[in-house]
Amino acid sequence: MKNPFRYFNSSPEIIRLTVMMYIRYPLPLRQVEDILFERGIDICHETVRLWWNRFGPMFAAEIRRRRIHHRSYSNWRWHLDEVFVKINGETHYLWRAVDQEGEVLEVFATKRRDRKAALQFLKRAMKRYGQPTVIVTDRLKSYRAAMKVIGNSADQEYGRWLNNRAENSHQPFRRREGAMSKFRDVKTLQKFASVHASIHNHFNLDRQLTPRETLIICPGRMAPTGGMKARS
Repeated sequence: MKNPFRYFNSSPEIIRLTVMMYIRYPLPLRQVEDILFERGIDICHETVRLWWNRFGPMFAAEIRRRRIHHRSYSNWRWHLDEVFVKINGETHYLWRAVDQEGEVLEVFATKRRDRKAALQFLKRAMKRYGQPTVIVTDRLKSYRAAMKVIGNSADQEYGRWLNNRAENSHQPFRRREGAMSKFRDVKTLQKFASVHASIHNHFNLDRQLTPRETLIICPGRMAPTGGMKARS
C-alpha cells in the first residue's frame, strides 16, 4: 500500500492531530490555525481544510474498521432518529442510528424522510452491523413502513422518552455544525457527518461506555486504601 502522506512535507502525526482537532472540537478553521501556531506548528487555515477533506474520511474509516473488528458496539437495542439540516435554504434530513450505550453506528443524509429514505438508511446500517433485537424510534410512520418491507416491524418500540439516547446523540454534531459556515450540498453533509461520528466514538470515553471488566481489580493487586469501597 502506498503511503498517503508521501506528497506532504508535514509529518503524519501533525496531519492527524490537525484533522482530529478540527473534527472533534467546535472550532473554525482559523482558530485551529491559531492554536496550532501557539504550539509551534505554522500552517494556513486552508491547509486545515485540505487535510480534513483528504484525510478525514481515511482516518474515520480506519477507526470504524477497528471498532467493527473488536465489536465495540451492541446489537441488543438500536435508537433511530433524524434531524433537520438547512442546505442553501432547503431542508434536508440527517438520519442517525446509535446503540443503547450511545455508540453512533450510522449516519445518512437525504432530501426526504419518506419510506424509501428510511429503507435505505436501515439497509445501510444492517449491512454493516447486522440486525438488532429491538429498534427504538419516534412516531415517524416511515420507520414502520420500511421495517414492514424488511420484515422486522415486530421489533419496533416507541414512546415519549424511550428515544432520548438518539436525540442526545445529535448534540455534539449540532455544536460542531454551529462553528461551521453551513454545508454546500448533501455530499458534504454526508462526508462530514460520517467522519464526525467515527471520531466522536473514538474519543467518547464516558463511564457508561467502559466495559465493567476493565474496572475490576486484577487478582494479585491490592485494592486502594483509605477506606474506599467499590460500588456495585
